[in-house]
Amino acid sequence: MFNTLSSLFVAAVLAGTPLLLGALGEILTEKAGNLNLGVEGMMFMGAITGLAGSYYYEQGVAKCGGTPNGVVSALIALVCSILAGMLGAFIYSFLTNTLRANQNVTGLTLTIFGTGFGNFFGEYIGQKAGGYVAVGDVTKAAFSKLHIPVLSDIPVVGKLFFQYNWLVYFAIALALFMTWFFNKSRVGLNLRAVGESPATADAAGIDTMKYKYIATIIGGGICGIGGMYMSMVTTKGVWVHGCVSGYGWLAVALVIFATWSPARGILVAIVFGGLTIMRMYVNIPGLPAQIYDMIPYIATILVLVITSMRQSKEHAQPKSCGMNYFREER
Repeated sequence: MFNTLSSLFVAAVLAGTPLLLGALGEILTEKAGNLNLGVEGMMFMGAITGLAGSYYYEQGVAKCGGTPNGVVSALIALVCSILAGMLGAFIYSFLTNTLRANQNVTGLTLTIFGTGFGNFFGEYIGQKAGGYVAVGDVTKAAFSKLHIPVLSDIPVVGKLFFQYNWLVYFAIALALFMTWFFNKSRVGLNLRAVGESPATADAAGIDTMKYKYIATIIGGGICGIGGMYMSMVTTKGVWVHGCVSGYGWLAVALVIFATWSPARGILVAIVFGGLTIMRMYVNIPGLPAQIYDMIPYIATILVLVITSMRQSKEHAQPKSCGMNYFREER
């Protein structure tokens, strides 16, 4: 029983990491007053560009007669995924902040665009590669679990906390940093002011447009990393059509469940991650696998209902979220 629970916890952490990264990107975006529903699309863009970056790096080094370096390959994947996510977020920012497009419609359009972008180029590169695209063993090793001296060897505790891949620790560190950033730093407090009341922030001398652009674009880059996690860790460096598979939408729901708090997002991501893989560890005789697949989405519906019933100002969505701000209309 204990072994099953510990294995479930480890799997929940691994499955919850891309959700956490997507949620962190969306939290940063919404704190600036932008409601970007294109998380799924940005994750798809990050997934294919990260995988393609490592793949073409390996191919280029091999043609030159060299040996690919796993760390360099992982860094290339990281940079490519960030840039792809930032590109999608920039498109969203330009359309909503500059051209005054509706935020909801633009976000949904970005999801459709990003999903098509990822699947198209994934299949295209796969055909050029001879059927499917996959990175080499050296890159796969760079995304495998770490062995931290002493800590990883501790019985039970080592397995539960110190044997994950580096992206897991990166996501947790990012969540903790964002918690400090929003609550303690001057820039973070200014960003929250922009999200709550852009007109007031503007009157106080804060460049609202600058904050909205930068926060949204960086948030998109973080979402791109979440997509790269799906293609490099979840599918083990092999492109799988539709690999993000709704995780972007779950990440949006996770933002609400975590009440726009990066620190609470860590715990909520583990819970949601556990729900997505529960069928592999908790077997209920006679229960169809499709019911297990529905559980995360049922939980999402319940979260939305409960959150809408609660009227807590402390844990509420930023007031201007989803509404475009134009200085001349102040």
